[in-house]
Amino acid sequence: MGQYEALIAAAKKARENAHAPFSNFRVGAALRAQSGRVFTGCNVENATLGLTCCAERVAIFKAVSEGERGFDAIAVVADTDALTPPCGACRQIIWEFCGDVPVILANLKGKVVEETSGALLPHPFDSSFL
Repeated sequence: MGQYEALIAAAKKARENAHAPFSNFRVGAALRAQSGRVFTGCNVENATLGLTCCAERVAIFKAVSEGERGFDAIAVVADTDALTPPCGACRQIIWEFCGDVPVILANLKGKVVEETSGALLPHPFDSSFL
């Protein structure tokens, strides 16, 4: 997991900026582009909850909005004992923008597991169906 230490550290730092006044569930994400640039995101809650945006989507949308394309890993960090995987919406966005990349799940206690977006979202829907 040494190759992902910097990515996990960036996700932990991004988590500190989370706006989670309703759930108090703070999540950070860090997305590594093939260019080497790292884009971070944190969850941003809204009183209607349905308008909340997850850390993973914030990081991906930030990267895309800055013109980056092509990603090779994403790390997700939460303060939980059981590692927190991306929600279904984030799994779909990760698949569409990143393909089958490593998804590094980590917590603040140092537990780390590497998954793949393909394993997290088997039989994904993408543009090949359109």
